[in-house]
Amino acid sequence: MKRSVNEIIEKLMAVAANPGQAVKAACAKSGKQAVGIVAPYGPEEIAYAAGCLPVGLWGGQVELKRVRAYLPAFACSIMQSVVELAAAGTYDELSAVVIPAPCDTLKCIGQKWKGKCPAIHFTHPMNRKLDCANDYLTFEYQTIRTKLEAILGRKITDEALADAVLFYNHYRAVMREFTLVARDHLATISPTVRHSILKASYFMDKAEYTKDIEDLIYALRRAGPENWNGKRVVLTGITFEPRELLEILEFYHVAVTGDDIAQESRQFRTDAPYHKSPLQSLAAQWQNQQGCSLAFDPFKRRVHDLVDLVRTTQADGLVVGLMKFCDPEEYDVPILMEAFEKAGIPLLCIEVDQQTTAFEQIKTRLQGFVEAL
Repeated sequence: MKRSVNEIIEKLMAVAANPGQAVKAACAKSGKQAVGIVAPYGPEEIAYAAGCLPVGLWGGQVELKRVRAYLPAFACSIMQSVVELAAAGTYDELSAVVIPAPCDTLKCIGQKWKGKCPAIHFTHPMNRKLDCANDYLTFEYQTIRTKLEAILGRKITDEALADAVLFYNHYRAVMREFTLVARDHLATISPTVRHSILKASYFMDKAEYTKDIEDLIYALRRAGPENWNGKRVVLTGITFEPRELLEILEFYHVAVTGDDIAQESRQFRTDAPYHKSPLQSLAAQWQNQQGCSLAFDPFKRRVHDLVDLVRTTQADGLVVGLMKFCDPEEYDVPILMEAFEKAGIPLLCIEVDQQTTAFEQIKTRLQGFVEAL
C-alpha cells in the first residue's frame, strides 16, 4: 500500500528531530552496529560494506562546556559541538568514528578525540586532480578498512565494497531526483521540511531511507505540481542550522529551489565512478567533487555553478550561510559577491553559528533582502 506524502514527511521529520532515538531504533531493527562519520565528507560505503549503520555527525545546538579545554573559541560551531557531544558521552555507543581532515580544526579533532569509541582519522588529498591523489586516498581508505576490520572483528570484502558503491550511487541518483521533484512542490516541501528530509539520511539505514524517498517522489508526482506565489532562493554554505534560520525564510514566504550545502546536496551530487577497485572508485569520487570550498579548486567552479543553479531553478536570489570561523568558506564569499553583482543576481550573506539563540538581526536582514527581490 502506497503511503501519503504527509505520512512519509512526518516519519522523516521525526527522525531528523530525534537523531539519537532514530539511530538506536535503526540498530535494533537491523541488528547493525553504528559507525560515526564526522562532517563533512567520509567514506560511508566502507562502514556500510562492513554491515554497519553510518551515522553523520554534524554537531547541533548544545551548551558548550567541556570543549573549551580542547578547542579555541574561534573553532567553527560544528566542530565545537561535535567535541562537546563526544566529551559528554553522546557518541559512546558508536563502534567507531571516522574523522576526515579537510580543514585545520578537523586535524585537531582527529588528534584530540574525547569519545570512548575508537577514532579513525584520515586525510583527503587537496591537489585532487593528480593521478597520485587517487593512489594516496585509496591507501587512506584501505587504512580505514583495516582499522575498522580490527575494531569490528570481521572482514570487509571487495565484493561487499563493490555492492556498497553501487548502492550508494543509486541512493545519490534518487536524492538528485528528489531535489528536482521538490521544486514543483514548494508549498509542501517548505525550507524546514526539505532540510529535515535530507537530514534524516544521516540517522537511518540507507536502504530504508532510499525506499522512503522513492515513495515520496512517487506520491509527490501523483499529487501533481503546486502553485507558488512567494519568492524563491538558492542556499549555499556548510549547513543552514539552527532550524530557526529556515523558519525565518518560511515566515517571509520564501521557498528553497536548490542548494549547494555541504550537509545537503553536496553529499549526493557526485557519484563514485567505475574504477579498478571499489576503494579506487571512492577515491575518484573525491577527485571529481566540484564546487565545494573544502575541495581545492583554483578555478572556483562553485561560483559559476551557483549562478547557473539560481538561473535554472528560476530563483530570485542566493543566500549564503557563512559558517562562523570557517576560513575556506570565507575565502569564497568576496568572489561570489563579485560574480553575482556582475550577473545581476541579488545575494545576501548571513553568519551561521549552531549556538546562536538570538535571530532578530538576521530576521531584519532577511526581511530587507526579500522585500528588495
